[in-house]
Amino acid sequence: MNITLLGTGVGIPQNERVQSGLIVDTGHGPVLFDCGSGVLQRIYQSAYKHTSIENVFLSHLHLDHCADFLSLVKANWLCDVTRINLWGPVGTRKWWNDLMCTYSYMQNKIDININELSPGQTVKIDGLEIVCITTVHALPSLGFLISFAGRTMLYTGDTEPVDDIARASDGIDLLIHECSFPDTFEVDNHTTPKRLAEMLRGITIGKIILTHLYPQTRGFEEEMVSVIANACKCHVEIGHDLQEIEI
Repeated sequence: MNITLLGTGVGIPQNERVQSGLIVDTGHGPVLFDCGSGVLQRIYQSAYKHTSIENVFLSHLHLDHCADFLSLVKANWLCDVTRINLWGPVGTRKWWNDLMCTYSYMQNKIDININELSPGQTVKIDGLEIVCITTVHALPSLGFLISFAGRTMLYTGDTEPVDDIARASDGIDLLIHECSFPDTFEVDNHTTPKRLAEMLRGITIGKIILTHLYPQTRGFEEEMVSVIANACKCHVEIGHDLQEIEI
């Protein structure tokens, strides 16, 4: 599996980070997970063409995870590609239909196949097996456990540390987990290093990449990595835009 981190940031602009998004590719075609603002430009800057993306999974419907989906759809349409399979949590269909009420000129020109998902559901596409994992955020949200040819990764989207993620993470090759704030902050709906370390202590993971980083994490990166690595006894690093990972 080849993974490209397209966006590792949040809703607040940062020079080096756009909003959330990543591609998973097994050679059968790129699958996009989340599509926040700036992700379409990152696709352009990566090795991929936006017109080659046929399947998009949204972890949830906050703007920093879905704002560029409409832009992706329109960019494809302008290049004569009109169909995308969209996978997301409950509420995705209403969200899309409401968008189309605003941008009605596109309604009869594109074909968006919407599939609403719930925790525990499994989707098989392009050689991938994708299991939906329970997460805890401010609105319906999902993590995605992604497997191919004996390799497994988990992308959490936005979440507090939760037991379902810990259980799903045991034995996987790669965990891409949000770590929005340093430990100097107390937050709900998101994760800090000590809370993530407590959740993962004693769990076997090949590698952890931290993403969804607010500007407040700047200057705390080394400490964040150290806290989690000491608990998990594995390689931990801060993710960056356009980073490529192979597992």
